[in-house]
Amino acid sequence: MRPVILAIESSCDETSASVIRNGKVLNNIIASQAVHQKYGGVVPELASRAHQQNIVAVVNEAMETSGIDRTELDAIAFTRGPGLMGALLVGVSFAKGMAMALNIPMIEVNHMQAHVLAHFIDDPKPSFPFLCLTVSGGHTQIVLVKDHLTMEVIGQTQDDAVGEAFDKAAKIMGLPYPGGPLIDKYAQLGNPKAYKFSETVMPGLDFSFSGIKTAFLYFLRDEKVKNPNFVDEHVNDICASLQHHLVKMLLTRVRQASEQTGIKNIAIAGGVSANSGLRKELKALGDKQGWNIFIPSFEYCTDNAAMIAVAAHYKYLKGDFCSLDVTPLARMPI
Repeated sequence: MRPVILAIESSCDETSASVIRNGKVLNNIIASQAVHQKYGGVVPELASRAHQQNIVAVVNEAMETSGIDRTELDAIAFTRGPGLMGALLVGVSFAKGMAMALNIPMIEVNHMQAHVLAHFIDDPKPSFPFLCLTVSGGHTQIVLVKDHLTMEVIGQTQDDAVGEAFDKAAKIMGLPYPGGPLIDKYAQLGNPKAYKFSETVMPGLDFSFSGIKTAFLYFLRDEKVKNPNFVDEHVNDICASLQHHLVKMLLTRVRQASEQTGIKNIAIAGGVSANSGLRKELKALGDKQGWNIFIPSFEYCTDNAAMIAVAAHYKYLKGDFCSLDVTPLARMPI
């Protein structure tokens, strides 16, 4: 059955490989990088070195567990961007070498498009058109998805991404990296209405998260003057309140986008789509608005090669291949 594609993802701090056959993902191998934890964030040079160490083993495992021989591959797919240049270069270079050795074509994939197409790995799959809120450490976008490869960004952050806001707030609180999942964990035990933070309201469907980060910083500074143990004593309520505000900012724009477009098929994607508060509130709003809600499995929320494989599958069907002189792009519009 055709096509059979090996996909490689190396945009940030996960080295991942996946094999897809005739549109069915056979596996999704991921090697994470714990080296960044002690630095409180991803260190680009360390990330690229870790990719070099991991990529051969990850690709070998993907091929072995798929039961497919290298000679059966029809194409090699890879993340071209957006992402960290050094990290991307490892994946692009490996894909080039393997494609040349096997004399098969290459398929470049846009990382953010792939996050959207993660919804086509398993059922239920959204029908077109649909709106997808893509939320991660580097991006916050509302994407109008017209078909598998035709997408339009109709709203996006004008400064920081929501994932960065989660992680920076966690760092301000003294929580270890990555802090976003910890905020989600503590938020489930707290009162989301305990504290309020000012927000920056942007025109149209755009977002801004720099204002709430600053408000949060000053809020903690002032409270710790009155009580040095404020964070330790109220961590659950602090996290619940912050998460409530960030989720509200996201879903307000999604509701407006649905009203403006008339589209009721609503999806979320990207690392922050694993947040339990966002998932819960999206489902509740969807019930109220009469939306059809699509939420990917947890394993397909964070960076992974299965989503790259799905995107590559549809590009293969269109004969959309790239040349061997392709280079990575740190910034790459959807």
